This record gives sequence, structure tokens and C-alpha cells, in this order.
Amino acid sequence: MGKTSFLYLIIYSTFTAGLFCQNLQLKIKGHTAVETTTIDSLNYIKNHNNYLSIKSEVDSLQKNLYKVGYIENELKYINKLNDSVYSAEIHLRKKYSSISIYYDKSLISPKLLNSVSKKVFDHYFTIPFSELENTLNFINAKISEKGYPFSKLYLLNIEVDGKSNLKANLIVDSTNQKRVISDIIIKGYDKFPRSYLKHYLKIKTNQTFNLNVIKIKTEQLNNLKFASEIKSPEVLFSNDSTTLYLYLQKTKSNSFDGFLGFGTNEDTNKLQFDGYLNLNLTNNLNYGESFKLLYKSDENDQKTFETNLSLPYLFQSPIGLDFALRIFKRDSSFTTVNQNAKIHYQINAKHKIYSGISSTQSSNLLNEITTSTILDYKTTYYTFAYQFLKNQSFNLLFPINSQLYFESNFGKRNQSNQQEKQSLLSLDAFKIFKLDIKNSIYLRVNGAALNSNTYFENELIRFGGINSIRGFEENSIYATLLGVLNTEYRFQLNNSIYIHSITDLAYFENNISSTEEKLFGVGFGFGILTKTGLLKFNYANGKTENTPFKLSNSKIHLSLLANF
Repeated sequence: MGKTSFLYLIIYSTFTAGLFCQNLQLKIKGHTAVETTTIDSLNYIKNHNNYLSIKSEVDSLQKNLYKVGYIENELKYINKLNDSVYSAEIHLRKKYSSISIYYDKSLISPKLLNSVSKKVFDHYFTIPFSELENTLNFINAKISEKGYPFSKLYLLNIEVDGKSNLKANLIVDSTNQKRVISDIIIKGYDKFPRSYLKHYLKIKTNQTFNLNVIKIKTEQLNNLKFASEIKSPEVLFSNDSTTLYLYLQKTKSNSFDGFLGFGTNEDTNKLQFDGYLNLNLTNNLNYGESFKLLYKSDENDQKTFETNLSLPYLFQSPIGLDFALRIFKRDSSFTTVNQNAKIHYQINAKHKIYSGISSTQSSNLLNEITTSTILDYKTTYYTFAYQFLKNQSFNLLFPINSQLYFESNFGKRNQSNQQEKQSLLSLDAFKIFKLDIKNSIYLRVNGAALNSNTYFENELIRFGGINSIRGFEENSIYATLLGVLNTEYRFQLNNSIYIHSITDLAYFENNISSTEEKLFGVGFGFGILTKTGLLKFNYANGKTENTPFKLSNSKIHLSLLANF
């Protein structure tokens, strides 16, 4: 009995599937063979499951014919030829290839029309009929951007004008009041610094409302370290107001960075350690301010202490202030104290310019030893700088895609009542070139030049180590001119692990010792995104131009960047 019921079930399923899943064929022809060829060129769907699908396809084909210029096409019939074939006949009639549209210059500017038509005249413009729908949508979008989001366009008095041309009047229905942003309400992060809306995003009240532009601008919030966008902005329209709602959240913006490096001292053959601590505090007062504290001690008995304070958008203006203090001491040879103050102007989210003054004072600590290369001096520089920064906040391993910082300093050095003009130029730029989802190439160029008639050892540019040319001791190389190229091939295993190669090249000059030399650094490294932060490991071996690579010259660098 069970087998019999199962057999009936199979037979029932087979026949009902055949009844309800018919394969119907649609054939559409024109009044002539030429019209049939035109219809076939539109590639309509020929196989259907039911009659409603056939009727919908015929209606869709007629709309496509309207769009290409057959506005007089007419459906004559849809007939059933047999159980599986339906036939339809559409007369295309005349095709109109162009249309002349008359417009009101007070509502639509000819400059706008020049972007959609090559034939624009004082009172009308002409376009191919097939481009009519896209053209009207484009014009309507541009009108909406001017503060009329509810504007409508339509054609009136459509007439035949010549053999294959139409003419019509363009009616713009934008009788509603022009919309401007009357209020901005922030949800989720109530204490978000309002100055960033006006000067960073360029969004403010009484501004012409354009939702598409607002969405593009608010996406830049994700480039801020201390805030991000939860969802797209929304708008509340009332009779006399337009309220913009932004949905933001405060993010972890403080960071702690440090590394531990160790290698073998060439003179003593003993293991030596070096490292640094770098603390960044951002937006803790909900002002957008940032504070940086750096302390570094390396194997050359060199110590660096540095603080930076940045105060953006003072008094709700696009102007901000930057202060910095830097103290450097090399064993018992000399100390150098640098102080600078800058005014910056945020052009937009990516571009910033600086102007300020810098003062440096250096003291010779070798009281019992006379040297002609380490002397007491004071310098005063006037500073001009430019910064470009492009973030990619979606990538936690590489949050910055490209950066450029150029600084020029011009001033005088005073030493024993003698003055000498000097200039100091520096450049630091890098970019990540993405090859595909996992492979990328990182390039960084770092250079500096000190121009003077005479030089002191304690005023030279110091470089070498993890932040310049890897494989060398930290700040172990002194130069009057330098250029460093860092390259990495990066392979991202997943969203939290990557490995990379190290190939560094450098050239420097030292006018005190009359040295011109090339440096090379090679190695490998990896990065792991942990719960604590981003852990980096670098192994690099450095050498000069005329010396071979030695395993004992290798340097290992460990660093950890933790956000809190």
C-alpha cells in the first residue's frame, strides 16, 4: 500500500509540473520585413511561463521602441497560434531621430545645456531622440542640486518638425521654495566639534541643500581618527525648514606606539638595545585637539624628547595653531633645543598649509675639549609647509593610502655675534599602489637639505633606523643632504596579517667630512593586528656602497601600535 501511494505521488508531481510550468514561445513581427528585423535587434525575451509574462514583455518592447524614436508604434494583436506559441504584430511606423526642445533661459542656463547637446541656441537645443530620457534626468538632477529637490520636468506641445525631427516645450515645475539647510542635528555623538562641520566637511546652515553632495562630504568623516559615520544622513522637510540629521559615533583615537630594537655593537661585539615610546592623544576634550609625546633612546647614547600640540579651528575659524618642543642630546657632546609655532589653514579634508616661526639653540657640552665642528649657536627660521593626506579607513592594517609633507625653512644662524643665512628643506611622501585585493607596493621618499656656507656637526640632519633607512642604527648618520627611498612588496594573508619585503636605498652628503655615500638596506617583515594593536616585526641588513653585507650588521625592530 505504501509503494502504491508513493507511485501515485510521483505520477501526480510529474504531470502537475508539466501543467503549471508550460514553456510558451513568443514571436513578434512588424508590418514589413524591415520592421521585423528592427524588432529582433532589440533582443526581446522569447520563452515564457504564462500569458501574463508574454503581455508584460510586449509592453516592455513597446516602451523600448518609444525610447529609440518609434513613438507612433502600435500593437495590432497578440494571438495564440497553438498550445505553445503566441504571435504578436507591432507596426513601427515612422522613426524620429532627433528632437528640438524649447526652454526658458531664466530657468535653465545654456551653459548647462552645452554639456548634453552640441546644438544649443538662444531658445532651443537639439538632441538625438534616443538620448531624451537621460538628458531630462540629467537636467532635473542639476536643478535639484540648486536647492529644488522636488522639481519636475516634462515636455509639452510635442509636434512634428520636418521629416524625422520633433519639437516640444520643456516645462520646469520647481514652484516649491528653494531649500537651504536650516538646522543640523547630530545623533550618536552629541559633543562632536561643530567646527569640523563647517570647515572640514564644508557643511553649514543656510547652505543650498543638495543631498548627493552632502553624502559625499559626510563620507570624509571616516577619515577622522576620532569619529565615524554610523549611517547615511537623513533629511526632514517641513513647509518652511530643512533639517539635516547626521548619525555619528566617537571612535578610539588615542594611540601608543613603541618599538624595541637590538643588534651587535661592532666595537664591543655586545648586544645593544634601543627603542622609543610614542604617545598620541586625540580629541579627549571633544575639540579635535591632538597632543603627541615622544621619547627615544638609542644605542648611540642619543636621547630625544619631543612634544607637539595642535589646536584646530580656533574660534570657529578655519585657522589652527601648532606648537612643538624638541630636545636632542648626544652623549656628552651637545644638546639641541628646538621650538616652533605654526598657524595652519585647513583647505579641505585632504589639504592643509602652514606658516610659522622656528627657533633652535644648541650647546657644546665638551668643556675640556676644543672642537671646530661642535659650537654653540642659535637659529631663527621662518617656516612654510604643505600637507596632503588621503586615508583609507576601511583598511585597519594600512589606514593611510598616501601622504605628502613638504616644509621649507629660511632664516639666519647666530654664532659668536656672526650671522649667516641658511635654509632647510624637507620632504616626506609615501603611497600604496594596490595591485589587487591581496598584493600592493609601498613606496616612500624622504629627503632633506641644509644649505649654508659653513656647517657645524651639531646642526646636521640625522637619519638612519626604522623610520628612515632600515638596517642601520637609529640616527647614526649625519648629513647636509640626504635622500631615502623605502620600498616594500606587501602580501596580505587576511584582514589582520601581512608580510612584506624591505628594499631601501639612500644617498647622503656630509660637507664637513666631504663625504658622499650610498647606502642599502634589505630584509623582510610582517604585521599582525592583535587585540592590543598592530604588532610589526622588521629584520633588515644594511651596508654602504663599497662594503659587503654582513650578518652581524643586521637589525631587528619590533613595534606595537595600540589604540585606546
